[in-house]
Amino acid sequence: MKLFLSLFALFLLISCKKENPEPLVQKTYPIEDFYKNLRIGGGSFSEDETKLLVHSDASGIFNVYEIDIATGEQTQITRSENESYFSVDYVPGSGEIIYFADKGGNEIDHLYLLKKDGTSVDLTPGENEKAEFKGWSDDKKSMFYLSNKRDSRFFDLYKMSVENWNPELIYENNEGLNISAISHHENYFSLDKSITTSEDKLFLYDRSANKMKEISEEKGSYSGSGFSKDDKYFYYLTNAGKEFTYLVAYEIATGNKEILFETNWDLMYSYLSENEKYRVIAINEDGKNSLIIRANGDGKEIVVPDFPDGDISAVNISDSENLIRMSVSTSKSPGNIYVYNLETKDLKKLTETLNKDIDPNDLVSAEVVRFKSFDDLEIPAIYYKPQNASNSNKVPALVWVHGGPGGQSRMGYFSLIQYLVNNGYAILAVNNRGSSGYGKTFYTMDDLNHGDKDLKDCIWGKKWLQSQDYIDGEKIGIIGGSYGGYMTMAAMAFAPDEFKVGVNIFGVTNWIRTLKSIPPYWESFREALYKELGDPFSSDSTRLYEISPLFHAEKIKNPVMVLQGANDPRVLQIDSDEMVEAMEKNNVPVNYIIFPDEGHGFVKKENEIRGYGSILVFLDEYLKGEKETTVKD
Repeated sequence: MKLFLSLFALFLLISCKKENPEPLVQKTYPIEDFYKNLRIGGGSFSEDETKLLVHSDASGIFNVYEIDIATGEQTQITRSENESYFSVDYVPGSGEIIYFADKGGNEIDHLYLLKKDGTSVDLTPGENEKAEFKGWSDDKKSMFYLSNKRDSRFFDLYKMSVENWNPELIYENNEGLNISAISHHENYFSLDKSITTSEDKLFLYDRSANKMKEISEEKGSYSGSGFSKDDKYFYYLTNAGKEFTYLVAYEIATGNKEILFETNWDLMYSYLSENEKYRVIAINEDGKNSLIIRANGDGKEIVVPDFPDGDISAVNISDSENLIRMSVSTSKSPGNIYVYNLETKDLKKLTETLNKDIDPNDLVSAEVVRFKSFDDLEIPAIYYKPQNASNSNKVPALVWVHGGPGGQSRMGYFSLIQYLVNNGYAILAVNNRGSSGYGKTFYTMDDLNHGDKDLKDCIWGKKWLQSQDYIDGEKIGIIGGSYGGYMTMAAMAFAPDEFKVGVNIFGVTNWIRTLKSIPPYWESFREALYKELGDPFSSDSTRLYEISPLFHAEKIKNPVMVLQGANDPRVLQIDSDEMVEAMEKNNVPVNYIIFPDEGHGFVKKENEIRGYGSILVFLDEYLKGEKETTVKD
């Protein structure tokens, strides 16, 4: 389990300033319009390749839908009103459907079978059983999945016949390993173990010989990327010995290794199509994915459609190898699903996710900028400039901090960001040191240093904003979710004069409690997390205390907004409760919203409208407005 997640090249010095034309006049939209947008995920082909299985929040929460590829018509398959249902795949040979769901955002995902008669069966019914789909057997008669029902800390590998749906344990995991790939003959498994958040060990397990062989001879990150059809080769991604992640072919019989593809960006993923006609390679190229598809025989690159400003988040090649499903978002449009015919070269857009009442010309395209931090390190960021910003109409601004640690702000669409920008706030989404996507050196720069240099990167991002002639330099706040919420609270506590307001979306405020209370199914990643952040059961607890905003709440003096899901298993509600209580005790203006039916991330439209709409109200009052809010000494 890695904390992941990057950016195209425009280099701006911190002192550089742009000439600004007169502001454009664009329509502004209420929060409800932005959450009439659709979010669509998944995209498995039906057996006859006439339909796609997806999940969409068109009903207000996620449900399972089918899309007719010929007509684009969408048919709702499930009709849940309380819990979100996410599509997995069609059951081979039956037309039945596998989907997954948890309870109120608690992350205890179960796999469900939706039968032809409309009834649903929980295939992994253990009360605290967390399950994950791992694909179909080559003969399409069985489903592989991971489950922690035997031991809540570790995920075992099971095989379940589609004929009777009885589970069979085929790999008992007692070492905290992560099973990443299963060979076609089912004789080999690839497994990896997290040593730190930036280093793994990679193993190949031979079932017939009951032997485990380590592949990772050199330090680096490693992840399995599948097997050849004849099981002679195992493919994996690594950055061992290099700055960026690259693709390797490992010959199982001889142990020979060959680099198949590398570039000066990290590879996100790579896989072979069903009959190995094509290899798909996704590259994290400066904040968005670029795509390469090669003929596996001669290595010739296949020409695929170009999506200007597009981030290709996912790709699926049909079993016939004639069709490609592509999920693509831009900074001005939520993710849409396209199907490209490799034979006819026909590209069909199957979805329109942007609310038809929103004119895309009223939204803004993101751009990549870079600025120098306190120590001259170049920091990449994604920047959104309001259309109404000019020298004569200076606008307030926000520094946005992504989740993680180790995440990445990217070029794709986010309704909240476009909503705030549409309402007159410039946003600089900082990829502070420690972010993924810029090589392993940059990624490890915040290890055991959180709340220090990474926070200074955010402060220097604020300085970059202040250097723009159209920004009101006295009206800059900070906002973020999860780790970004921590950075928000760290800024308010440890640099209380830098940001006028903070918006903390389910952010960590007490690292000691958070690291002691991580879910049991994170056990295999626990030690790696401790090595990056610190071990709360050791002398590291002193440093963790010092970087936890909760214990320094008396320093906070500017207004803060906090949003929290009651079912969040990662950042417990008590963290936000105590943080809010401590700030209110010191008479700091606080707006606190709790969602009883959400977890670590909000998925219900009514909650997003309420929570994210309240953010604008808060900012308009305490940042854009001139209300006196600072606590007097």
